[in-house]
Amino acid sequence: MREVAEVIAIDNDELVVSTQLKSGCGSCVQQSTCGAGIISKAFSDRRAEFRVRKPAGQFVPGQQIELLLPDQALTRFSLMVYGLPLMALLLVAIGLTNMTTLSEGWVIISAFTGFGFSFYALKRWLHHRDVQVTQLLRVQQID
Repeated sequence: MREVAEVIAIDNDELVVSTQLKSGCGSCVQQSTCGAGIISKAFSDRRAEFRVRKPAGQFVPGQQIELLLPDQALTRFSLMVYGLPLMALLLVAIGLTNMTTLSEGWVIISAFTGFGFSFYALKRWLHHRDVQVTQLLRVQQID
């Protein structure tokens, strides 16, 4: 995966970079008439700032660089973000159905509670791993 970023600041062995957050509606033909496209235009000035390791070379604030993330890492994190909550939903529902005498309504509520909790736990866990994810990024100068 490749993303163009702008160097905001240089801090010792790190670069502070900023990327433009994109919505999925950027390339759709119907974006001018679609509600989601209109909303994405209203919030189009969203930026993400983070730190990456500074590779060898000269960098100056305002310079455009390219961030490269290995496909394996992207696939692994995508599977975690989408798969673990669904797995939690199914396991709680199946477990409560087979091991308790709760009514169907309580099983459904409990399964969705487990689903929501797994998102919360995953968010906290990934927040702590943020440093490791940024270490996977390779920085490449754009010529």
